[in-house]
Amino acid sequence: MAFQLSPGVNVSEYDLTTIVPSVGTTEGAIAGQFNWGPANTIVTISNEIELADRFGRPDATNFTTWFTAANFLSYARNLKVVRAANGTSDLNATSGSEGVLIQSQEVYEYNFNSPFGEGSDTAGMIAARYPGENGNSLRVALYANGANSDAWTSWAYAEQFDSIPGTSNFVAARGGSNDEMHIIVIDEDGKFTGLPNTVLEKFGFVSKASDAKNDDGSSNYYVNVLNDRSKFIYAINHATSSNWGTAAAGTTFNSGSNNSNYAMSLVNGASGNITDSSLETAYDKFKNAEEVDISLVMTGAVSQTVAEYVVENIAENRKDCVAFLSPPMSAVVNNYGDETTDIATHRNLFNSSSYAVMDSGWKYQFDKYNNVYRWVPLNGDIAGLCVRTDFERDPWYSPAGFNRGQIKNVTKLAWNPNKTQRDELYKNGVNPVVSFPGEGTILYGDKTLLARPSAFDRINVRRLFIVLEKAIARASKYSLFEFNDEFTRAQFISLVEPYLRDVQGRRGIFQYRVVCDQTNNTPEVIDRNEFIGDIYIKPARSINFIQLNFVAVRTGVAFDEIVGKF
Repeated sequence: MAFQLSPGVNVSEYDLTTIVPSVGTTEGAIAGQFNWGPANTIVTISNEIELADRFGRPDATNFTTWFTAANFLSYARNLKVVRAANGTSDLNATSGSEGVLIQSQEVYEYNFNSPFGEGSDTAGMIAARYPGENGNSLRVALYANGANSDAWTSWAYAEQFDSIPGTSNFVAARGGSNDEMHIIVIDEDGKFTGLPNTVLEKFGFVSKASDAKNDDGSSNYYVNVLNDRSKFIYAINHATSSNWGTAAAGTTFNSGSNNSNYAMSLVNGASGNITDSSLETAYDKFKNAEEVDISLVMTGAVSQTVAEYVVENIAENRKDCVAFLSPPMSAVVNNYGDETTDIATHRNLFNSSSYAVMDSGWKYQFDKYNNVYRWVPLNGDIAGLCVRTDFERDPWYSPAGFNRGQIKNVTKLAWNPNKTQRDELYKNGVNPVVSFPGEGTILYGDKTLLARPSAFDRINVRRLFIVLEKAIARASKYSLFEFNDEFTRAQFISLVEPYLRDVQGRRGIFQYRVVCDQTNNTPEVIDRNEFIGDIYIKPARSINFIQLNFVAVRTGVAFDEIVGKF
């Protein structure tokens, strides 16, 4: 505390109520090819409906990624999605003669709205909000001449609005006129809704005046309205009339041409080829543990190169999440007799890691958006089982088995391994997925890809330590820049031990010990401005093997004479 220079009372307050916080364990992450949505930007999705709304419906080019994400969301409510992009050939559809590339709203603000109108003149007035061929399905119609009532009655979309646009109160009060217009966005080809010519969104009585305000003080300038509220389009250039985008005072806003009805079908949208490099760039958005919190990383049906990249550069680098992998489709679909060998060969291409989990195959499921069946990898489901385990129990419980390992949305498995095949898979660290008559489809193993015998070769142990390390590390940061003395060390122990005691009570660990005293915080450690806390854990183990011994005895034999001798 500060020294007082004259008599008085100084009040100080010390907060010793710090606890070890709860940490998230159910956040999924995936990057891949989608038909719509911001590119190379993390978007949090909570359900399948939202996935379709933000990233478009699945098709023949992206269904493996799409359904991996959707399958995870059937168990969970928190998935971070990054749409991979090809920066050289992706284009947003426009109303002009060429497409443009606007990967996200940040790109739009910097290149097309700073100041407004710096975009390409040949791109026209309107651009699809995101790159891709889906943007070519958009049609935008504007009614911009309120003075012409005859044109209004013949406008195809007049019935979608309450009345003809005219002059807003804001512009009228400043001596201007004829600033209002209506804008409507149509799904002309049905790419977004499945039904051609469906109205997607409409914006009534927006203003051409750059400073126009609604009665509540919010902007009514059509550029800002589209920027803030539209899910489908941006305004990138003004209409030909020079008074659009000017201040309201004294300005008479006309339609910009002799026609009061602008109707624009957007064209030149393009979806570039998604390469391994594109996918690695997208997955890099999850690289920094300080910026984004994730626990379960799915890979869908990526190449061997990308899968290795995710394990080694995301999961192994962060050390607070687990990557989920499936074998290639060719190893299990129409590969009768060679499934075990090909899966084992694929697994052995990966380095040993306790931060990766591999399952045994693919499932056949119905694609309701296209009325077909699809082969989909199982890694989204396996990650989802971990989330369901967290909700029902805790992260340190195994997600496998008949209690918590039932997989959803399975018409059939590409390959249903028998006992001999399961033994071979498990020996190689691959978790079999098996369909049992009357029991459903079950995750029948809980190994990580750690090759050496260790407690960390099980999913539940790896996830237990991720939770402990993440939670205790977050609590420990409040000891930074304090003194390394008995008080701070005792405070650290009193912080950690109740947390571990709670985990022990919830069956996560058998025993623990926390050492933080002069034995590990020696004078040399203190002089290096360091602080050491050693935490010893005996993790709980899941049952993988059950031995049942049935012993038949003669009628006259006492059980006490033979129990324990077999």
